[in-house]
Amino acid sequence: MSRIGRKPVEIPSGVKVTVNNRKVHIEGPKGKLDLSVHPRMKLELSEKEITVSRPTDIRTDRSLHGLTRSLIQNMIIGVCKGYQKELEIVGVGFKAAVKGNMLTMSLGYSHQIEYEFPKDITVVCPNQTRVAVSGCDKKMVGQVAADIRRFHKPEPYKGKGVMYVGEQIRRKQGKTVG
Repeated sequence: MSRIGRKPVEIPSGVKVTVNNRKVHIEGPKGKLDLSVHPRMKLELSEKEITVSRPTDIRTDRSLHGLTRSLIQNMIIGVCKGYQKELEIVGVGFKAAVKGNMLTMSLGYSHQIEYEFPKDITVVCPNQTRVAVSGCDKKMVGQVAADIRRFHKPEPYKGKGVMYVGEQIRRKQGKTVG
């Protein structure tokens, strides 16, 4: 049996969970999230926890069991605490600014890059070289951060580009004159 799937998901106070025909709707202080559960998974909702069960031990059911439980757990954490990813912009003249729901970045190209982020996601620039992406949906926060990073990935020679805070870039040695 799945070790992750068999653990019940605890519902903290202040979070409202409803299960209706394979749809899970979770509301909390940070927002609302919905999930469509696979038809083979069974959900049992009690006062303080949700339990996910599977009908058989075939491979697909085992994998869906742990996945479904993890997705529901991530949704509950998201509506309670939220998720955040921070990006760092490294390079001479590289900078970013937020105006409304548009992130404007100067990344060494001949033009500025403008990225319109979804309305459920909050993007903040504490200074010109930091970008903080936050929201209640873990998948959406990660995707927006990956989209921003994709505009100028960090290169291995000088280390310039957009990278996650704490990310280690494997540096290469440049050409040597010999």
